[in-house]
Amino acid sequence: MSATVSSYLPEDYDGRPIGLIAGKGRYPELVAERILAAKLPLRIVSFADETSTDCTQKVPDHAHRQIKVGQLGKLLKSLRTLDCGYALMAGQITPRRLFHGLHPDLKALAILNRLKIRNAETIFGAISEEIEAIGIHQLDARCFLDDQLAHAGLMTSGRLTAKIPDIEHGIRSARGIAELDIGQGVVVRKGTVIAVEAYEGTDPMLKRAGEFKTDGLIFVKTVKARQDYRFDVPVFGLRTLQTMQAAGIQTAALQVGGVLMIDKAAVLQEAIKNKIEIFGYT
Repeated sequence: MSATVSSYLPEDYDGRPIGLIAGKGRYPELVAERILAAKLPLRIVSFADETSTDCTQKVPDHAHRQIKVGQLGKLLKSLRTLDCGYALMAGQITPRRLFHGLHPDLKALAILNRLKIRNAETIFGAISEEIEAIGIHQLDARCFLDDQLAHAGLMTSGRLTAKIPDIEHGIRSARGIAELDIGQGVVVRKGTVIAVEAYEGTDPMLKRAGEFKTDGLIFVKTVKARQDYRFDVPVFGLRTLQTMQAAGIQTAALQVGGVLMIDKAAVLQEAIKNKIEIFGYT
């Protein structure tokens, strides 16, 4: 059954409830829809002031727990209380909450204190290990969204106008910063790096690039060579597309199989409408 539902669902999936750890945005909502469509048992752990009610209302009250950002002990307890055999992280937490609005409990403080480097990879990696330690298998965050991943070649209509050497330069640059844990996206133009994604995220970077008000800008999104897909999946959706349009960026290059295009059909339709080309590379 698992292969027909999603190639990322373990073959030995045993039917126990899937605990969706839901951040903000459309991503967790879409995952919830897919799990329910597959008639699999769904539980949701949401974050106060982050997770949309459009997501949490997809399950009855008894299948939902809400916590504050940073309450790791309560997260683990919620997954156990909901009888989850599997967990799936989907959706972003507002980046500024790492500095303002974080409510770490004793479990979270213990993890933070033992980490020499504190970034998204180390923090969420440690959280994933804690989830696995209580006997809950954490799923690949691409699970149930196989058809939403970027695919190879020009995904929009017409012919590719951006030059392949310029795209390749962007790919090399994006992969370089990804390996340094800086970010996973860049904007380039004719061999020049215009903007680099850091902790602030993709959309602010695109806005900065747009301030140059020049043509030929290419946005490249990549994944790391050793990407941990349990918690870290680059996402490209309608909001990012709209930000590209406002910034005057007409080309996006996305890594095949690694970048999720949330509501992919709608994204591609909107891109074609606004003459933005989307290219998938390997």
